[in-house]
Amino acid sequence: MAKEKKNLFEINTDFDEGWQADNKKKKEAEEPSEIKIPEKHRLCFAKEKRRGKTVTIVKPFYLETGAIKQLLKQLKSKLGTGGTVKDNSLEFQGELQEKLRSVLKQLGYGLR
Repeated sequence: MAKEKKNLFEINTDFDEGWQADNKKKKEAEEPSEIKIPEKHRLCFAKEKRRGKTVTIVKPFYLETGAIKQLLKQLKSKLGTGGTVKDNSLEFQGELQEKLRSVLKQLGYGLR
């Protein structure tokens, strides 16, 4: 007669209302605490290498989520490249600092 093995999760475990399968809290996208007009922004540029490719980062943007996504869409079409929004910053594929500077100046954003 074979003994049944108990599941490790069932031994001395109390599955109450607060139990979750995923113990990691997902970070929610925060709205910026203050929203600024483009002229009040002071944007910084950074360049990173990811898997051997260059990524240009522009930050910080003090815009609502919808507005920053619309700006990203506009910039991607003008520059002809891919990009994404992460933590109130815009990330673009490639080394585009000079092109981004000129386009953002045309849109009225302040630069450092």
